[in-house]
Parts: sequence; C-alpha cells; structure tokens
Amino acid sequence: MDWLIAGGETLREGAPSPGDVALSGGIIAPSPVPGAACFDARGLMVLPGLVDIHGDAHERQMQPRPGIGFPASLAMRDSAAQLLAAGITTAFLGVTLSWEPGLRGIEAWRATLAAIEAARAQAGCDLRIHCRFEADNLDALDEVLGDIAAGRVALLAYNDHTPGIVKRIAKPAEAAKYAARAGMATDDFVALAHRVFARRDEVPAAQARLAAAARAAGIPMLSHDDSSPEIRVAFRDLGARICEFPMSEAVAEAARARDEAVVMGAPNVVRGGSHMGWSAAAPLAERGLVTVLASDYFWPAMLEAAFVMASRGVLGFGAAWALVAENPARAVGLTDRGRIAPGLRGDIVVVDPERRAPVASFAAGQLAWVSPAGAARIG
Repeated sequence: MDWLIAGGETLREGAPSPGDVALSGGIIAPSPVPGAACFDARGLMVLPGLVDIHGDAHERQMQPRPGIGFPASLAMRDSAAQLLAAGITTAFLGVTLSWEPGLRGIEAWRATLAAIEAARAQAGCDLRIHCRFEADNLDALDEVLGDIAAGRVALLAYNDHTPGIVKRIAKPAEAAKYAARAGMATDDFVALAHRVFARRDEVPAAQARLAAAARAAGIPMLSHDDSSPEIRVAFRDLGARICEFPMSEAVAEAARARDEAVVMGAPNVVRGGSHMGWSAAAPLAERGLVTVLASDYFWPAMLEAAFVMASRGVLGFGAAWALVAENPARAVGLTDRGRIAPGLRGDIVVVDPERRAPVASFAAGQLAWVSPAGAARIG
C-alpha cells in the first residue's frame, strides 16, 4: 500500500518544517502516488524512524522474573510490537553470549537467533542481531564464528564482564543474584565462574579470531565499557571502530579524536545521569563526545531522550534527533535510513510533540503500528 503522510512538521535537512511525506514501494517517494492512503499528520511531527544499535530489553520478555522463562518466539513477537510502539524501526537486539547458563547462555543464544529469523517477515521492525560476546566464553567460540560466517550476526561487541563478576561473587548476596539469573545453585555458579576465569590467558587469541571473522563478514565491531584510552586503542587495533559505553570522558575523547562513533544510553539522558555512576551522557553529547544514543535496557527512552536533548537548549531538534536516527545508522553502515529523503527506506515515526509519544510507525513504507488516536487519522 502507498501512503501520504500529510500536513505534519517534517524533519528534513536538519530542521522540522511543514511538508508531506510520500511512501511507495517501501521507500520515500519524491511525490505522492495517485490513490495512496492518507495519514493526517496535522499538529504532529514526522520524523525518521529510530535506529537502535544496542538494546537488550527483549530479555525481560524471555525471562520476566529470575528463573521464569518463556519461549523465545513469544518474546520476539512481543518485543517487535513494543519496539514499533516506541518508534524504533531498526533494532539491533543485544544478545549476550556468555559462559553463564540460562538467559545469556548458548541455548538462549540459539533460541533467540532462531526466533528472530522466524519473526522477521512479520515483525515490521527490522530486527538484527548484535552479538555481545563475553570474552571468557571460549567454549562457544567456534559456534559463534560459524554464525558470523553464515551472516546471522550484524554487529559484534567485545564484552568483558567476567573479572567484575568474579570479584562481586565473593559476596554471598551477589553470588546468589547471578546464580538465580543462570538458574544454578550458588555454589555451582561460583565454581563455574572461577573455572572459566582460569583460562583467561586464552582470551586474546580468541578475540583475534573473532575480529578476523567479523572483518571477513564485513560486520562492524564495538568495544564495550572501555575503562581507559589504552583499552580503546587495543580494540581499535582489532577493528572495533565504535566505542560503546565508555567508562570515562577520556575514553570518549580518545575515540572522537579518531572520528569514531561513541555510544551511550538514552536512559542516562532521560534519568539525568548514569545508574552506574559513570559520566552523564547529555553534556557529552552537547560537546560532540557522544554521537549515538541507544535504548540500552528501555526502548521508550530513545524518543524521550531526543526531546530532552533538544529541550536543554544546546542542540537544535535536528541534531538531537540525529543522535537516535541518522548517527546510529551511519555508525553501522546503514546508508538507506535515518533521514527523510527520496529513495531512502520508508521508516517514519509520527509523534505527538506535546506528549512526546508515537502516534504511528511506518516501516519499509508500510504502516506497522498505530495508536488509537492515530487510527482516527487514517483516511
């Protein structure tokens, strides 16, 4: 079906202005197509669909409570609906592949990949896999290398949470928390963590193999939670050109000095700071040290964060929206989305600016989600 989104304030060339958007054949058309369905966007903003390159909120659909799991197929169906309702039209789902059993283990990895691949045709949202490979998960290395070679992975991130886990599980309460997530007895989890960590000297060679596979497959790589500029250099040497959740301002500065994308969480902006006590994302974005905001663990935060950034008075609305649309698309090499221009993919979110809430989401030129208020605007 062809569409005309008419009468809204449309974000083009970096600033909103009155203008219609025509969708035909899955893309943004240069002019309306005769007979197109009309969506009345008067009083609303017409914006590029959000591009989320790091979000793991789907884990809550898979395991809403510790030890309580649901089929990945059901979780993905619900996740796709929630993504579109948040205005996200491209989602790189952050799937952690850890040595931990349960939600982040190899069985969950396999089930999630299969569920996403089965859901794509009906999802509306463009679902992709962002593999967050835990450094010490050496037993799964060969399998993930095969998945990368088979084209099942769209982004590769280098996670290294095991040293922190080993440190924290010295406290019984922390050990019990991790064990519950993994579905294990606490003593068994502690023993497993120490057994895995004992192979630490094998990690550099494993990461080098991952990097070679990613380069061969042409997929972007991200370093995660870099603690120092020196760590950033090491991952840059592997080919990771995206710096994700830097732990200090110095790391972000080092990445931007090399014109690398720097990703932080939209919840950080919405909440006014990091829940981990790290740098606040908003002022860093205003200084150009953060170029991408991702949903992290809460999908609605992306759209809200763009409005928060604009309301602070430093960035114009176009620059604020670029943090959640054009910039993430560019960072991962998707040149066909993130902006509203003829010939680009027809990913559009129509937003009520007073409520800062999506009214309708169009994905690949088709109406993929609509609110009750939005449904009344279709004519």
